[in-house]
Amino acid sequence: MNNIKACIFDLDGVIVDTAVYHYKAWKRLANSLGFDFTEHQNEQLKGVSRVRSLELILGWGGVTKTAAEQEILATQKNTWYMEMVNQMKPDEILPGAKEFVEICRKAGIKIALGSASKNSMTILNKIGITNLFDAVIDGNKVSKAKPDPEVFLTGAKALSVEPEECVVFEDAIAGVEAAKAGGMKVVGIGQPGVLDADLVISGLDKMTLDKLFKI
Repeated sequence: MNNIKACIFDLDGVIVDTAVYHYKAWKRLANSLGFDFTEHQNEQLKGVSRVRSLELILGWGGVTKTAAEQEILATQKNTWYMEMVNQMKPDEILPGAKEFVEICRKAGIKIALGSASKNSMTILNKIGITNLFDAVIDGNKVSKAKPDPEVFLTGAKALSVEPEECVVFEDAIAGVEAAKAGGMKVVGIGQPGVLDADLVISGLDKMTLDKLFKI
C-alpha cells in the first residue's frame, strides 16, 4: 500500500498558464525603459520571484535603478499583469488539471496549492476552482523562494501530513529542486530531459491515480 496522502500543485504551468501575461507585462515594462525583452529571457524567469525577475531584466537591459525605483517598477508590472489576470475565465485551466484534482479528492487525497505567486487566490477565483484546494500556500504566506522548500513544507503542515507523504507537481527546475529538498516525491510537467523529477509528463491530462501510486 502506498503512503501518498497529499498532492501539492504549483499554479503557473501546472494548473493554468499565465506565463504569457507575465511576458507581456515584463515586455511592456522593458520597452518603457528603452530596451526589449525576449521570450527566451522570459523562460529564465520561471519560478523566480517578482523582485528577482526585475533585477535580472534590468541587468539584461543595462539599466540601474534604486531600491525605491525598483519597487515602483515591480508594482507597475504587477498592475499590468493583473489587468490581464482579471479577464481570466474557467476555460483557461490547462487540460486535465481540474479533472485530476477532482479524482484525487474523491480518492481521499488532500490537495494544496504551492505557488510563489501573490496573486494565486485571484487566479483560482477567476477560473472557479478555489473550492478544490484544502490549503493555498502562496507568496503572501512564505518568504523564501524556490528552490527553498518552504512553500511545500508549509503546504504539508497545513494539510497535517508528513513531507514523505506528499507528491508535488511542478513545471520549473527550481520547483522540482524545492520539492526534493523538502523530502517529497515530484512529478515534473514538461520535458524529461529538462526536469529531474520522479516522473515527467507533458500535462495533467496524462496523469492517473495508477501513475501517482507507482511513484
